[in-house]
Amino acid sequence: MKKYTGIIMTASMVLTILISNALSFVDDGRRLDELRGSVLRLHILANSDNEEDQRLKLCVRDALLEQSGELFACADSLEEAEAAAEAELHEIERIARETLESQGSSQTVTAKLVDMHFDERFYDGLTMPAGDYKALRVELGEAEGHNWWCVMYPPLCLPAACRVTINKTAEEAHFDKKELDIMYRPKKYRIRFAVWDKLKRLFD
Repeated sequence: MKKYTGIIMTASMVLTILISNALSFVDDGRRLDELRGSVLRLHILANSDNEEDQRLKLCVRDALLEQSGELFACADSLEEAEAAAEAELHEIERIARETLESQGSSQTVTAKLVDMHFDERFYDGLTMPAGDYKALRVELGEAEGHNWWCVMYPPLCLPAACRVTINKTAEEAHFDKKELDIMYRPKKYRIRFAVWDKLKRLFD
């Protein structure tokens, strides 16, 4: 009798652990989806990979980032940020085009909102998980060069001299502790998120 009681207790403990891990896994997956659905990525494609085109890309980057705070000043959600960006696409193109012209370039500019897949990306200590995101995509010229990315909403990226830094104030205001843990401790979640995405694709 004691033997069977021990087996039942062990099985109950194992089942409890499995259920707890499963619930934790599902919660992490849902938080990942919430994170992806709360940011607007900025994706700038250079005309080509030559040195001058890459320099021009960074000039456009800085000009757009300087305007991002004003552009999304009234946005309290991704939906509001999308609406603001959609309404200002021509203005975004104008800023980029005038920036290029000031550098002696006549490259064309196309700005649009797209749904696109991003690989896992690292920036200034922050990691954005791989997945599908809404993005403001700015194409310069033939748009065949190396791209540059960051998060435009919330306005996380700030131009600072020759590099871009993370806006800690916007970061702390927009993301909770769990989301920050996901972005700053990616190794802890990487396998879980890969499995989560595969399971979602199976059931979609």
